[in-house]
Amino acid sequence: MANYTTLPSTATTRPKPFQVSIHEQQLSEFKTLLKLSKIPVPTYESLQEDGRFGISHKWLVEAKRYWEEEFDWRKNEEYINSFPNFMATINLPAVGNEDFKIHFVALFSQKADAIPVAILHGWPGSFLEYLPLLTLMKEKYTPQTLPYHLIVPSLPGYAFSSTPPLTRNFDQNDVAKIMHQLMVDLGFESPGYLVQGGDIGSMVARRMSEFYEACKGFHINFYPTPTITFPPDGIVADVPLTDTERAGIQRAELWKRTGNAYSMAHGTRPSTIGLLLGASPLALLAWVGEKFLAWSDEPLSTEEILRCVTLYWFTESMGRGIYPYRSRTLLSETQTQNKPFGYSYFPKEICPTPAAWTRKLGDMVYYKEHDK
Repeated sequence: MANYTTLPSTATTRPKPFQVSIHEQQLSEFKTLLKLSKIPVPTYESLQEDGRFGISHKWLVEAKRYWEEEFDWRKNEEYINSFPNFMATINLPAVGNEDFKIHFVALFSQKADAIPVAILHGWPGSFLEYLPLLTLMKEKYTPQTLPYHLIVPSLPGYAFSSTPPLTRNFDQNDVAKIMHQLMVDLGFESPGYLVQGGDIGSMVARRMSEFYEACKGFHINFYPTPTITFPPDGIVADVPLTDTERAGIQRAELWKRTGNAYSMAHGTRPSTIGLLLGASPLALLAWVGEKFLAWSDEPLSTEEILRCVTLYWFTESMGRGIYPYRSRTLLSETQTQNKPFGYSYFPKEICPTPAAWTRKLGDMVYYKEHDK
């Protein structure tokens, strides 16, 4: 591995190198639970393979077989460990002197003018979804030529990062504090850093830009307005939309009618859903796997889906990570940002937002409509 692990001289912390290694007993217990997990009898709904009622009986049967017979977690550990992993201790004295262990994957540049970028995931994502990006960066650049410091944290409650506090409420503002402090501790307070966020990460990115001077700008690919399918206040309804944007609004309408029950469950009964899905790997696969199947531009391989679900299982990320859904208020649709930002429009995003609506957020200096 090329040396992408050299921190800036301005860093005030020395995060420890981290290796993923699930204990053999955990792996054995998982295999036993999976083997004993029963697939329910087929129903009319589960025999429909077009996804309109969720995952199909056939898909779950085939995925379970692959999980038992072909999936190799140890090989996936080797893949994860081929990237520089770290564990940092983040202290927040302003909220009771709390310490948080934050896992992150990073490529540190040795260029003096490299731009620090924090890349934040959402649900049901994790740091895993950005490893292909880091692979591309490693193939294109050496540590001496890499133009960015790329920091990919696991949000609190996800993967190997700390569980949110058990004695107080914890929300996206707290996550923003921790992510900001991570970037400061890594030496990026001056001249500052940028943030990219998707899903929950997009809301955290906006908060970091709002609250912290060191965050100089952000890029998001998820910006649902509170009305989702109607223009925010101040945008006239007859603003011309492209064919792609009109199709995106229809997609958001469909999601609103038939696809957001999970969000309501996460937001209103997080204890129930967390305890339920934390008790059965097959139940977790059905719940999370459905989202990967429904929300991906191109079908993900069974291997990719199982890698993500298995990480969630071993790290108990499902129950620990859905707390942001209780904070159902978005940043105000009329709230403008004083920092420059960029927005990427993906047609298969669950709630793609037209460019004119997104400009309402503030100083949009970059916009791109992607094919996929």
